Amino acid sequence: MKKLLLAGLALGASLAFASGAGAQAPLKIGVGAPMTGPNAAFGAQLKTGVEQAVNDINAAGGVNGQKFELYVGDDASKPEQGKAAANKFISDGVKYVIGHFNSGVSIPTSTDYEESGVLQISPASTNPAFTERKMWNTFRTCGRDDQQGAVAGDYIVKNFKGKKVAIVHDKTPYGKGLADETQKAMNQGGVKEVVYEGVNPGEKDYSALVSKMKAAGVDLVYFGGLHPEAGLIVRQMRDQGVNAILFSGDGITDKEFWTIAGPGAAGTLMTFGPDPRKNPAAKEVVDKFKAKGIDPEGYVLYSYAGVQVVKQAMEATKSTDPKKLADYMHSGATFQTVLGPLSFDKKGDITKKDYVVYVWKDGTYTEL
Repeated sequence: MKKLLLAGLALGASLAFASGAGAQAPLKIGVGAPMTGPNAAFGAQLKTGVEQAVNDINAAGGVNGQKFELYVGDDASKPEQGKAAANKFISDGVKYVIGHFNSGVSIPTSTDYEESGVLQISPASTNPAFTERKMWNTFRTCGRDDQQGAVAGDYIVKNFKGKKVAIVHDKTPYGKGLADETQKAMNQGGVKEVVYEGVNPGEKDYSALVSKMKAAGVDLVYFGGLHPEAGLIVRQMRDQGVNAILFSGDGITDKEFWTIAGPGAAGTLMTFGPDPRKNPAAKEVVDKFKAKGIDPEGYVLYSYAGVQVVKQAMEATKSTDPKKLADYMHSGATFQTVLGPLSFDKKGDITKKDYVVYVWKDGTYTEL
């Protein structure tokens, strides 16, 4: 009996070894974003970008013979649900996460990822705190609010000096952070706001806010927040006969903004990075999206680039260890992506700082 047992154990071990030798384990990568809720349009952007990158890399043979396996986590733009999604990733063995979208979700989930050895690259979270905490695992392919706010504030100083400006934010780490950075920059340039107000995400009635801005005679409303609230504020301003221009950030880079706001959104200003769809490095990928009837707007290509960075770090280090990849990414190495060449500093921020101003017209936005 003992001999039979030993023989069985030996056979099992040899079979396990043989199966392990013949099959490479999948590289588990997650995309964490709001797949439901008011910001689901942005979640769709992140998922679209990551999914296409994973499919393209796998179709070309994977990374060092290993294929990516994609996991999707819905955070609904809520910190608590984001942490639940993060812990589900962790229990599933996901080691690389592209996400999250909201800074208010990326910041709390990053600590769970750090403790569990997960590399996190956000394509969209711009609050400086995300990368300012000296964590090994946090990176982003987008810029920061202190950079974006400086560009917005400088534009206001140059074009609206002597005009009445309102500052409105949605009380989130992203929205308030961006509004405050813009306020700081424009105040330094000699422009002082006549209204400063916070609104609650998810509100539908902004009539009291609009009435206050109307009484103040505002010419420009700077809004730190996302497109559902921004669109409603514009619509309700027009309903009350307020013709002030709305100026916002990258949180309105989705065509749903125009759908909500209506034609009164014409002339809305917005800061965002140079349109990646026009970057020669993105042409092949953009053509693939267009062939599917998909417009890779907003953060689609920023998400695609995140996967490219993970792949190239693996190839350069000949490793799949998230910490080794992070060390390489912090080294200043250059990655060739659909956003053009990218490199990261010691904090995990991209080293190129490029925000420009766009204007909305006829349902889309174009660079000024």
